Amino acid sequence: METVQAVLIWIADNVFGQVAILIGLITLLGLVLQRKPVEEVVGGALRAVLGIVILFVGIELFTGGLGDFQTIVSSAVGAEPPAAQNTLDGFLGEHGGTVALVITLGFVLHLLLVRVFPAARNVYLTGHLMFWVSVVITACLVEAFGDLPQAALVASGSVLIACYWTLQPMWIAPFMRKVTGRDDFGLGHTTSTLALLTAVVAKPLGDPERHGTEKLKLPRRLSFFKDVNVSTALVIGVILLAAMAFADPATVAEAAAAYDENIDPWAWGVIAAFRFAAGIAILLYGVRMFLAEIVPAFKGVGEKVVPGSKPALDIPTVFPAAPTAVMIGFVVSTGVFLVFLGVFAATGWFTLVPPMIMLFFGGGAAGVFGNAVSGWRGAVAGGVLNGVILAVGQAVVWGMLSGTAPELATLADADWYAITALLLGLGAVLPGVWPVTALVGAVTVGLLTWLSLRARRKERARDERTPDTPGT
Repeated sequence: METVQAVLIWIADNVFGQVAILIGLITLLGLVLQRKPVEEVVGGALRAVLGIVILFVGIELFTGGLGDFQTIVSSAVGAEPPAAQNTLDGFLGEHGGTVALVITLGFVLHLLLVRVFPAARNVYLTGHLMFWVSVVITACLVEAFGDLPQAALVASGSVLIACYWTLQPMWIAPFMRKVTGRDDFGLGHTTSTLALLTAVVAKPLGDPERHGTEKLKLPRRLSFFKDVNVSTALVIGVILLAAMAFADPATVAEAAAAYDENIDPWAWGVIAAFRFAAGIAILLYGVRMFLAEIVPAFKGVGEKVVPGSKPALDIPTVFPAAPTAVMIGFVVSTGVFLVFLGVFAATGWFTLVPPMIMLFFGGGAAGVFGNAVSGWRGAVAGGVLNGVILAVGQAVVWGMLSGTAPELATLADADWYAITALLLGLGAVLPGVWPVTALVGAVTVGLLTWLSLRARRKERARDERTPDTPGT
């Protein structure tokens, strides 16, 4: 048994925990199943891996800047994270093995659900979020039901996470098609409830054809803002330099010295803004590169292993659809969050920490989905929603997870907050972990059954309306 557990943990750490390897293996398998020539199999798999590596190089470049940005903004507004008796490191030290097992067994159950139910079309392939959602679910189960045996945590967590991975791409799929204009991959990301809420709320606000962010008309002298790389560098530069003016000089000097010991902090601030913009440009290039390989290669998996399935991929895959909307969503999210930070500090309710990475990815996602339904007005509305959700969610969920890993509240996307509220809410009214697991599993299977039967009836009706081909 220990050997099996060790193997499953190794798979979780070295396959699901390494997105480039996971995508490379899926691409390789898909091309082999399509019986492509050796040169296409090798080349396609390697290009997919390189695309992911390039994507993460871009992410590392600008998230490093976001980390410095967060430190400086926190210093400028005097924000310090609240004290906690329990820490995320301590929780992972105790339950890290459980988290890995939940990922591996949950993915097997997820594949089974996708294979059995025709309505479930997407295989969830966002590796790093597989880890974090597993952490959130495990923490919620421990928070709600105490120190359960590992077997119970793994069994329950695997079912719950399989249900989430299966359903999540489904509820955002209609708007995902509107964003990308295609139906060959879905969204697998924990901003999905934010994106869905944005698409619904923003719909009455405008016309995507008339008000689309990529069609905005600017005065000739401001036309350089149409270049997303230029506008990103300018906007981030202004925000960062303004924050530096109010931040602790020692904090700013430390961030600058980490880049170059001899550089002036103000010169570093300018360079940091350009590095942020460069990171986004690299990220978008990597997205295009790996999508060009994984989408056609996955047809082999969709035909032979999990019939009819398509990959559900990370949120940067939607950013090329509307890069300007990404920046609008991010900037508005950040502004709204900082307003809440000031209000919460003034009232003494909670000390918020600006989660710049979630403000960027969540704000970018909300901007893109809002733009798809109502143009720049929707992108602004999405940014507002992301700022509100991250601020209120951080303040509320910190206390809800105080007995396990409260820092998860500062690292969270909208789905994390939704999962936490759902599981802890069910745990408060149901008499144990198994009733909660059974209820979520039954609702998921019932919903998938109903949707699959409805899809088959529609397909049958469509076939009956289609006239026979002459001569057959």
